Amino acid sequence: MTYRQAVWHTATLVSHQKTAIFLGDGMADEPVAALGNRTPLQQARKPAMDSIARDGRSGTLLTLPSGFPTSSEVANMSVLGCDLATEYCGRGPLEASGRGIALGPDDTAFRLNLTTVEHDILLDFSGGHVAQDNAGTLIDALQREFGSSDVHFHTGVSYRNILVLSGKRFSPRVRTEKPDDNHGETVSRHLPVADIPEAKETETLLRNIVQNAPRVLEACPCNQALKEHGHPMANGVWPWSGGRAGSLRQIVDKYGVRGAVVSAVDVIMGLGRCLGMDVVTVPGATGYIDTNYDGKAAAAIEALKTHDLVYLHLEAIDEVSHEQNLALKVQAIENFDKRIIAPVLEALGPEGNVAVLPDHPVPLATGKHTRTPVPVAVRMRGMAPDTITTFDEIVAPQGALGHMANGDLMALLFPGRT
Repeated sequence: MTYRQAVWHTATLVSHQKTAIFLGDGMADEPVAALGNRTPLQQARKPAMDSIARDGRSGTLLTLPSGFPTSSEVANMSVLGCDLATEYCGRGPLEASGRGIALGPDDTAFRLNLTTVEHDILLDFSGGHVAQDNAGTLIDALQREFGSSDVHFHTGVSYRNILVLSGKRFSPRVRTEKPDDNHGETVSRHLPVADIPEAKETETLLRNIVQNAPRVLEACPCNQALKEHGHPMANGVWPWSGGRAGSLRQIVDKYGVRGAVVSAVDVIMGLGRCLGMDVVTVPGATGYIDTNYDGKAAAAIEALKTHDLVYLHLEAIDEVSHEQNLALKVQAIENFDKRIIAPVLEALGPEGNVAVLPDHPVPLATGKHTRTPVPVAVRMRGMAPDTITTFDEIVAPQGALGHMANGDLMALLFPGRT
């Protein structure tokens, strides 16, 4: 009997059972000495997450398989049952979709971070979590300096922006690195590199932008004001994960359900849109610790009235994990539990199906993503619970769900569909 066949024998579901997936970005970690070798998930007060584990089953999910970047788009595609081998298109096109930017067949989109650099050293991949108004000003400055009819800079959310190169002369076959993997590194040693001769022009353009952006950005009044007040400037850029628009199999076709996504960040909204899910925007959702938790919960509750599946994504935990801030990570996990998961669980009632998990670990020790499988807890109508009573990285591998991968979570939540 295959894994999925075994899953179908453990749960009896009504058609289109209301389902919520709670995704705490970067929530998984490793034991921390300052916590008595407990993880932040073990330390945090999280009765709602623990109730899902207690009333359901636990296990792990491999979201970052080898051969793919250790990036959130890969991890969230894995969670949502995408076939990475045939559907992965790079982060850039997903971010563009999240901003409603239509890409032609010859357009190449890159994620473009606004960063903080000093003497060619990457100090902050987020540019000090640059304010939204400042980000718009800086992107406009880049467009004036480097833009053309074929080169377009687009404002995203805070430091998360988009660069679109139009025309067949540009190629997505450029090898780039993740900025959050290179804190403290020399920027000039991690510049884009063409993988094929046809990508050389793209490499040259990207390198020129990276090397000359500080001159342009430091001259902007908003950066000068930050400097005068002793704050870090968003004075650099880092383009990465370029690609062209691909074709993702839609959720409704694959699982027979109507889905919605609630998130503050373009990559998740874009992924949802590409999967045919409705994107719910929430005023005050910032992608950081100050996000509108209550508004996101309310939006999810409302979406569940008209949708079979709601994918509720929280970025804040990932951001403070990259900052290696233990106190804020525990606080963000507790906010996720109390202000988002608890009210949605109450609205769903005991008949609703729910899952809680991170998309990938971000250990505080390094502030970087790892490929370690993440803990998962699932509560489903008709599925008897196992013996696990808390949700964390240490006990989840002992749960009855075992070690999942390759779309197994979606197959569990929506059995009998392909």
